[in-house]
Amino acid sequence: MSKMIDLTHQKFGRLYVLEKANVTSSNGNMRWKCVCDCGKHIIVDGYSLRHGITKSCGCLRREISSKSAQCNKAFLANQGGPLHNEDGINYSSLHKGKRNRTGVIGVSFDSYSQRFVARLMFHGRYVLNHTTSTFNEAVRLRKEAEEKYFHHQVKEKQS
Repeated sequence: MSKMIDLTHQKFGRLYVLEKANVTSSNGNMRWKCVCDCGKHIIVDGYSLRHGITKSCGCLRREISSKSAQCNKAFLANQGGPLHNEDGINYSSLHKGKRNRTGVIGVSFDSYSQRFVARLMFHGRYVLNHTTSTFNEAVRLRKEAEEKYFHHQVKEKQS
C-alpha cells in the first residue's frame, strides 16, 4: 500500500491545489481539485502535477500555440487571409457558416450536453462562451455581446 502525497495548498505551474478529489485515476493515482491562474477549476492526476506534465487548465498551451502561430511564416502564408477584419472582429463572428444549423450566427446546439451555446470571438479571444437550456436565451446573450463589443468598435471609429 502506497502513501498518499498531500498536494493541498501547493502550486504547480499555473495550478493551485485546493483539495483531494473524490475520484482516482484509472491507474490508481490520486486526483486533485485545482484552480488555474485564469480562474478555471479542473481535476488533475497527482503524478502529472508533481512531474510537471500538467501545468495549467489548457490556457498555457493555447497561449503558446497562438504566439507560435503568429511567428510562423509558413502557417501565416497558408491561412488563406486574415481571420478578422480591421476592427478585430473575427469573420466567423460576422458571417453565418455553411454548417450553422440554428440560423443565428454564434449560436449552436451541443448534442452532448443537450444545451445551446452562445459564442463571440473578439480580438482573438472568446468574450462570450456560455451554455443555456433554451435557444432564445442563447440568442439574447449573443445579441447583448454584439451590442457591447461591436457597437463599441463602431463608436471608436466614428470619433
